[in-house]
Amino acid sequence: MLKPDELLEHLRRAKQGDEKSKDVIFTNNTPLIKSIIRRFTGKGVEYDDLYQIACIGFLKAINNFDESFGVKFSTYTVPMVIGEIKRYMRDNGAIKVSRTLKILANKINKYIDAFSAEHNVQPSVEDIAEKFGVTQDEVVVAIDSARMPVSIFDKFEDDEEGSELINKITCTDGEEKILDKIHLSNIIEHLNERERKIIVMRFFRDRTQTEIAEDLGVSQVQVSRLENKIIDKIRIEYQK
Repeated sequence: MLKPDELLEHLRRAKQGDEKSKDVIFTNNTPLIKSIIRRFTGKGVEYDDLYQIACIGFLKAINNFDESFGVKFSTYTVPMVIGEIKRYMRDNGAIKVSRTLKILANKINKYIDAFSAEHNVQPSVEDIAEKFGVTQDEVVVAIDSARMPVSIFDKFEDDEEGSELINKITCTDGEEKILDKIHLSNIIEHLNERERKIIVMRFFRDRTQTEIAEDLGVSQVQVSRLENKIIDKIRIEYQK
């Protein structure tokens, strides 16, 4: 992993068009890029495509990074890459539902909820068709369209602010906490195999130092010393 001063020097050269410096920065940040991509796998976009889009976002981060702001490059890079992937997924969704159909489906769902709350029974297809002045077939198509898988980056058509679906999903982690997790994941991936194994067993699988010692064939005291050294190493990398 590049030291902070080395990274800044390569960033300066890269912004001046030095392709070798760009390659060095890419190579040293590949784990970070992959850790971001994992958040978007399984959502209808091939991994290779996600990687290419993430690299475009990463290149933008290199070109636009301003060291005078005093922000770590990784902290600046993560939202740039995430934003690039979001835009791609929003603009290239595999399944498209027309704006008119989405609006009708939203109105029908709200009507069904209100009707059910008032009458303790759901309205019939005939009732819905009459309410909105459409055919019964159109009601069925609209209701079915609401069940179709859509992108979490689609917008609510009847929302004046154009909010995306993802903004309606409750998340207990704030953006800063998410970035911290990605940064820590990147640091852990750079540990050697033994160090990574100790961290995973100790803090992700709740294994005791004695259990880890038995697994590694060393003493509990050795595990304790190794654990402290690894934690110090992670703390130093995190503060860079």
